[in-house]
Amino acid sequence: MSHTFKLNYDGSEFEYPVQEGTMGDIAVDISSLRAQTGLITMDPGYKNTGSTESKITFLDGEEGKLLYRGYPIEQLAEKSSFEEVMYLLLEGELPTQDELTIFKNTLKDYNFVNDRVKKIIDAFPQEAHPMGVLASLTSSLTAFNPKSVNVNNEKEMYHAAARLIGKFSILSAWTYRKMTGKDLSEPDNNLSYVANFYQMMFREKNKDFEVNDVIVNALDKLFILHADHEQNCSASTVRLVGSSHAGLFVSISAGISALWGPLHGGANQAVLEMLENIQKDGGGLQKWVDKAKDKDDSFRLMGFGHRVYKNMDPRAKIIKKAADDVLNQLGIQDEVLDLARGLEEVALKDEYFVERKLYPNVDFYSGIIYRALGIPNEMFTVMFALGRLPGWIAQWKEMRQTNQPIGRPRQVYTGEPTRDYISVENR
Repeated sequence: MSHTFKLNYDGSEFEYPVQEGTMGDIAVDISSLRAQTGLITMDPGYKNTGSTESKITFLDGEEGKLLYRGYPIEQLAEKSSFEEVMYLLLEGELPTQDELTIFKNTLKDYNFVNDRVKKIIDAFPQEAHPMGVLASLTSSLTAFNPKSVNVNNEKEMYHAAARLIGKFSILSAWTYRKMTGKDLSEPDNNLSYVANFYQMMFREKNKDFEVNDVIVNALDKLFILHADHEQNCSASTVRLVGSSHAGLFVSISAGISALWGPLHGGANQAVLEMLENIQKDGGGLQKWVDKAKDKDDSFRLMGFGHRVYKNMDPRAKIIKKAADDVLNQLGIQDEVLDLARGLEEVALKDEYFVERKLYPNVDFYSGIIYRALGIPNEMFTVMFALGRLPGWIAQWKEMRQTNQPIGRPRQVYTGEPTRDYISVENR
């Protein structure tokens, strides 16, 4: 049964179709509103604006539900691998064994970066922020892969996605090696995608390296949990840039820059910086818990609650166990991580936090894992970007293949009315 939305304005009535999604989403299609009435809608931040139809990810913040292509995130994190999830997001279905093998081998075929990219990395100062380095390196790939991708050619799109994914793990690892003053490492195609990235990050020159399965499993889960999150700031940025028919690499570079912001991908970095500040203050948790409860105090606990999830972040439940496994496996003595566990206990039991559903979110636990691995705070968002990459590519691909028009938001002008120019000597 079709529904319509009626608008009475200036003595006339207008009707607009109502769209319904497969999971109960309802939207009013106002694409003809301005043409018919001269009106536009005002929605700062686009909180109530649907920019597209999509078949990739479903998110229900009220119910704490996250689906990739219809599959619950809990099942994918427990039973799948990051390589499988990448294929699912990009191709729409879980791969058969043969398809998965081909996909893994294709990623390995592209698991190299032109040596001239090393010269670009050399040009950056060691203190350069890794997200700026990663965005620049990703954009630079266009120079080495100038051929435009035919988005209507499935084979070309498949290889374009694999090319970027294969090279992106190297760029991410090299960004870390640059900021820590280490020699650039080489990939090992005998390892899985995540294990290979792990060894590129941490292998010491001329030393044997043993892959820690607990750590690889935790990273694999983190990348799965971060792989896509519907029309968030960075995914929308990728789509908006790509809507001008800009290339895949530069569109993803724009997404990296959007993710850099502390209100988006920088949240897990903010968690650790908060914990470090609490430590410097003497480590007394109760003082900071009381500050968080005081509505007149500007302090906010980072990593608790979520702007979309009004219940517990479903990803947090999954990664909490991985965080515990990593800490137990490594046996780390770290006062900051002890503070994190203390805050977690407070938030899960304190009536104030429970009533307001201010539970630890995925940023809280991912920050704990990255610190336990010895990854600097500034690198946390690079780790996020590596996980989010297949979602960005899937969003870009879907946007281009459905021939979405170029993005062009409207505005309500509130500046000066028309006025005449006055020569400088008379001003």
